[in-house]
Amino acid sequence: MEKQGETARNREPSPEIGELLALIRSLRSPAGCPWDRVQKEKDLGRYVLSEAYEVIDAIAGGSPADLREELGDLLFQILFLVVLAEEQGHFDLAGVVREVSEKMIRRHPHVFADQSVRDVAEVKANWEQIKATEKCKGRQASTLFDGISRSLPALSRAQDIITARAATVGFDWERTEQVIEKIEEELQELKEAIGRQDQDGMEEEIGDLLFSVVNLSRFAHVRAEEALRRTTAKFLRRFQYIETRLQEEGVRMEEADLPTMDRLWEEAKG
Repeated sequence: MEKQGETARNREPSPEIGELLALIRSLRSPAGCPWDRVQKEKDLGRYVLSEAYEVIDAIAGGSPADLREELGDLLFQILFLVVLAEEQGHFDLAGVVREVSEKMIRRHPHVFADQSVRDVAEVKANWEQIKATEKCKGRQASTLFDGISRSLPALSRAQDIITARAATVGFDWERTEQVIEKIEEELQELKEAIGRQDQDGMEEEIGDLLFSVVNLSRFAHVRAEEALRRTTAKFLRRFQYIETRLQEEGVRMEEADLPTMDRLWEEAKG
């Protein structure tokens, strides 16, 4: 934390950010909001995650106004965490900004130093190497998978484990066809577990199958999380079309037969 008297209050990066920090401090004050006063870091963690997803939705939606709103909501949660840290004497916003600025400069030596790179792949490789060096500084060497967040969605975490770690040390398939063969193998093992009615086995084999599909996503240069999100949104659009058309035809959803819904599904695809 800064020296006594040298606080974030008199070193705001901009009037707008300063006003928002002051608003949060007011909410946290004895005369402020009872709900805001009792919030802890662990409470805000889930709100940060929720607002981050809202930002992703806004990006997908393509509305600048929605994106501006959701970025504001996310920024509020970030600054709220900063205020909590201020109250405990840990750090302030200036410290956060300074640290991330220094980190970005270290991780872009091809921009801020004299290092040269051939392409994006080399940029990413250098980034991971520098990041690993930073993580190990001042402590014993970490494991290969250190630094991969436990809070990531399962698909993203699986892909990051494969992409950013295991493959970098040669633990990888050589060809896409090998990954497809692995998927077929895992699918067969799942069929066998289903045949045995082995509930624990089915869960394990479905996990293995999903992990292999994530690996195929990497070989195809596709983010599995984004691909599934896109497909889920497509399914919702088509199913909502079915609901709307059934209403127009005066048929209740629970009374519609499968051939009717299949017909409307094909219409939605068209």
